[in-house]
Amino acid sequence: MTITQLITFVFLGIGLSFDSFAVSVSCGLMRREIKFGQAAIVAGFLAFFQALFPVLGWFIGEIVKDLISSFDHWIAFGLLAFIGGKMIVEGVKKDGSLTNFNPFRLRVLIGLSIATSIDALAVGLSFGFLDMPILFPVAIIGFVTFVASMLGMLFGKNISAKRSHQSLILGGTILIAIGIKILAEHLWF
Repeated sequence: MTITQLITFVFLGIGLSFDSFAVSVSCGLMRREIKFGQAAIVAGFLAFFQALFPVLGWFIGEIVKDLISSFDHWIAFGLLAFIGGKMIVEGVKKDGSLTNFNPFRLRVLIGLSIATSIDALAVGLSFGFLDMPILFPVAIIGFVTFVASMLGMLFGKNISAKRSHQSLILGGTILIAIGIKILAEHLWF
């Protein structure tokens, strides 16, 4: 593992965690009385699913990589650019409405965890296409998501909902930049 790979995985974890961060901010806004143990459960679910989905995507990518090895870097770039673009669009939306929900209900918690982890599935798929190792990036993604989710709930108690939209824009930009890096490495290096 090179320092460049480590930095890339950390930035990937940060980029992927912005959806979870935004959800956590919403949880903090809606449940300002949230206790540390409750926050840890919510963050744990979000981090677990965020770490699980790249593994699922990686297995799928490993199965089909030989079929698409000549253009896999374009697929990885396309997936990351699409996800990043989607996050930026969500961040730009000005609706800012928060519905009253209970993030401690298992059904809600699993739904939020899956919804915030779909992009991680695509990243795992990219890893499978590119024949990249999965365990270290998954550990980083899970850890970063847990920390970001805990911070999000803390911030949600203390900041306005407008900032959660800005975090989606930043996360989307990071994912697009990683996609460009992957494309550049395969085309020119």
